[in-house]
Amino acid sequence: MAIYVGCDLGGTNIKAGLVNVHEGRVLLSKSTPTLARERHDAVMERMAGLIREVIDESGMDWNSIKGVGISAPGVLDLKKGTTVFLPNLSGNWRDIPLRDTIQNSLNLPVSLLNDVRAITLGEYTFGAGRGVENMVCYAIGTGIGGGVVVNGKLVLGIGGTAGELGHQTIDINGPRCGCGNYGCMEAFTSAPAIASMGVKAVQQGMTTKIGDLADFDLNKITPELIAEAARMGDEIANEIWENAGAYVGTGVANVIVAFGPRRVVISGGVAAAGDLLLDPVKRTIKKRVFVVPLETIEIVIGELGNEAGILGMAQWASLDQHP
Repeated sequence: MAIYVGCDLGGTNIKAGLVNVHEGRVLLSKSTPTLARERHDAVMERMAGLIREVIDESGMDWNSIKGVGISAPGVLDLKKGTTVFLPNLSGNWRDIPLRDTIQNSLNLPVSLLNDVRAITLGEYTFGAGRGVENMVCYAIGTGIGGGVVVNGKLVLGIGGTAGELGHQTIDINGPRCGCGNYGCMEAFTSAPAIASMGVKAVQQGMTTKIGDLADFDLNKITPELIAEAARMGDEIANEIWENAGAYVGTGVANVIVAFGPRRVVISGGVAAAGDLLLDPVKRTIKKRVFVVPLETIEIVIGELGNEAGILGMAQWASLDQHP
């Protein structure tokens, strides 16, 4: 068996899983709070401890573990094995030697990759991307990340930064995005952006079930709650998903005409809305793309859920690709 550990460093939790990469199967996984406010040294110690726990609880011989893949939400220097900038973690983790620290702690080879590039590789290898040569992936949650596969290989670009699909400009006069640009796709259709549309509808006194479902507590309004209202036939909630899908569809249309992927995979928490999101995405693409044969392109929801990143990082570690 080819056994690797996939680990995801998130702003809220650290997740680690033992993976059989030949079968594409997570054998055992655990998570622990990141507690990012304790800064990087404590977080890396907690990460190494979690990986040890997963290996020890599996009962496997440490010598059978081939390596560890770690994903992180931000910019990484894949050559140096350092974090360049992790905006969602306290202190931003500037120039932290993540790879070498974990490698020295565990005495196992460690590979790094951006978190959504890991999700992309996971879906391409084991999930919704199987069977095609060219694919793009969007992970829509608190932000919007992405990844690109061309001719069967994950595209890294400069320092692993290729695939930031959520930060393409879809409205030059749009609102400011967290990245510093204006009018990014992320600014319109991330989970907080969708939730804010629901909040605005309730604040403006529109006739909608969104307020009732949230007990008129604006903090309880989430994309999941808006989806629930939409499925109950709520007109305002359905309009919100139409708008969100149109923004996603505009971004996807740009990518389709750029290089014509055979499959577009949409993952992340917002993708749980299913056809409420996909239908307007597909309608928007049909309205905007005329130079690529759309009948050859599939728009699908990711298959791997929360395991996509762990599976992708185990696969990345197994490939041992260091640019």
